[in-house]
Amino acid sequence: MPDVLIIDDERDIAESIEYNLEKEGFSVSKAFDGNTGLKMAKDKKPSILLLDLMLPGISGLDVCRILKNDPKTASLPIIMLTAKSSEVDKIVGLELGADDYITKPFSMRELIARIKTILKRYGVKTDKIQPVNIKIQELEIDTERHEVKVGNRIVELTAKEFALLLYLAENKDKVYSREKLLDTVWGVEVAIETRTVDVHVRRLREKLGKAGKYIQTLRGVGYKFHA
Repeated sequence: MPDVLIIDDERDIAESIEYNLEKEGFSVSKAFDGNTGLKMAKDKKPSILLLDLMLPGISGLDVCRILKNDPKTASLPIIMLTAKSSEVDKIVGLELGADDYITKPFSMRELIARIKTILKRYGVKTDKIQPVNIKIQELEIDTERHEVKVGNRIVELTAKEFALLLYLAENKDKVYSREKLLDTVWGVEVAIETRTVDVHVRRLREKLGKAGKYIQTLRGVGYKFHA
């Protein structure tokens, strides 16, 4: 299983990327500052590194420089993630040895596609990654078929309803604010109102029928999945 190391001090973005990559079957680890991330990259030797430029401690550019100058990590594929969009930053990153460069905000689908493309270039197979399926009481979530069942009944969900249910079910009993759900499920590139989450939760509960009770509301806080 390919493993991805994310070094980014914006925790919400790092966790959003982690969630989406784990849905694809990747193993993911995270660091929130340059020093910790550099040590993890050297110790773990991940399949690929997602590296933010603006980091506490050692900058992303310095992390990249150090890793590329070390024979033990010189071949580590690196994608730089940054809010900086200037041509100079891009050129410097690529000259240091980064394989790709993507500017925030970005499409999660595009990021995953780029990760898979670079891994294939390095000879890492991604076609045998197995998605994880979930069964909780009478509720079944089949991530490979993108199918949800309650008992023997197939529940027709939209892509976002499916993603929302999957995220809550994968993180049972954890409470998430509407803002967090927007960042993770809708993607960091989306700027929409938090009431969108309420609308999707309401529709999801209706479609799930008796299993809708597992999605619980905590007034003034957000939502959690509890069964």
